[in-house]
Amino acid sequence: MKTRKLGKALEVSAIGLGCMGMSEFYGPRDDKESMQVLHKAVELGCTLLDTADTYGNHHNEELIGLFLKQTEAPIKIATKCGIVRRPGEYQRSIDNSPSYIRTSCEHSLRRLGIECIDLYYIHRLDPNACIETTMQTLSELVKEGKIANIGLSEVSAATLKKAHAVHPVSAVQTEYSLWTRDVEKDVLPTCKELGIGFVPYSPLGRGFLTGRFDKEVNFDKNDARQGLPRFSADNLEANRPLSSAVEQIARRQSCSPAQVALAWLLAQGDHIVPIPGTKKTHHLVDNFGAASINLPAEELVCLETILKEFEPVGERYTAEGMKGVNA
Repeated sequence: MKTRKLGKALEVSAIGLGCMGMSEFYGPRDDKESMQVLHKAVELGCTLLDTADTYGNHHNEELIGLFLKQTEAPIKIATKCGIVRRPGEYQRSIDNSPSYIRTSCEHSLRRLGIECIDLYYIHRLDPNACIETTMQTLSELVKEGKIANIGLSEVSAATLKKAHAVHPVSAVQTEYSLWTRDVEKDVLPTCKELGIGFVPYSPLGRGFLTGRFDKEVNFDKNDARQGLPRFSADNLEANRPLSSAVEQIARRQSCSPAQVALAWLLAQGDHIVPIPGTKKTHHLVDNFGAASINLPAEELVCLETILKEFEPVGERYTAEGMKGVNA
């Protein structure tokens, strides 16, 4: 797989692996199957694994830590802190205090079984906290050798500029796909201007862009999508013209809708590294295949024409999930 750089120094595979779903939100977890996916990802050239302390109440970091003991591959680990949840609950609070960041970092290092986190994100920003203080704490962790690169998630362009002035930010992680393009106005241009990498999460629209929701939808009882506004029956119906257009392009190019969606993202800039998540090996293989697909110029123009006429229907999160977004 080709590689790309996040910031000035962090070189990773052009497509990474989002590991959240291996622990919660998308139905029951299966550690054995997830471990098979992780090993297959490495076999296919993936060098970036994305996790967070809040996923599965620490389970995800522990799973990745176990995997790291089973491989000698040069894996880069990205993890996050800042979201506080009680076990089994979605309700959350945001904590960016220096003491919390330091404690969280130590716990993540222990669970992952590593001495230095390659990319450490603030998962969500507390709008009442001082970003300069937060960045100073992270900068100290860099100097102490506990983290190598700093990342921010779901931040505004204004906040990003303030943060980057204190210490270089290597990557911004925010939802971005054909279905969610809010970052194109200010955040993406700011990342390009400052030499900051951009890591789109949910690059397949939580499965919507793959075409799997083009018919009747039956969610598992543990699937968080059933509570997201965009996945209500009416909103899915209103949004389907976009997924249908992606499928038409996929048929013309003899590839999958997922590969079209990911190839489009990769074409938006060489500083972009999407992290599609999956618990299934066949989906993993399909997703990573997008790294070798170059959509013809006429197809990219076709997508841009469609997007100009399309407006997503429904919020991407509930009010609880929007806490800390674009702070």
